[in-house]
Amino acid sequence: MASICQGKSSWPELLGVDGKCAVTTIERENPLVEAIIVPEGSSIIENFRCDRVWVWVDKDGIVYIVPVIG
Repeated sequence: MASICQGKSSWPELLGVDGKCAVTTIERENPLVEAIIVPEGSSIIENFRCDRVWVWVDKDGIVYIVPVIG
């Protein structure tokens, strides 16, 4: 589904990066999205949106899932 969205849609290079830094990078590389930090174990809304990227972080605030538009 990400192919219908504009701009960069996936950030595999951010695995292992601090979540706050990841948010800054994502929003700089695709200004059409809002990157949202999600702590490990949290629940999210599962509807697809081209303007949202979930940034999953572990207990130390480190990205552990590749951020993608969704």
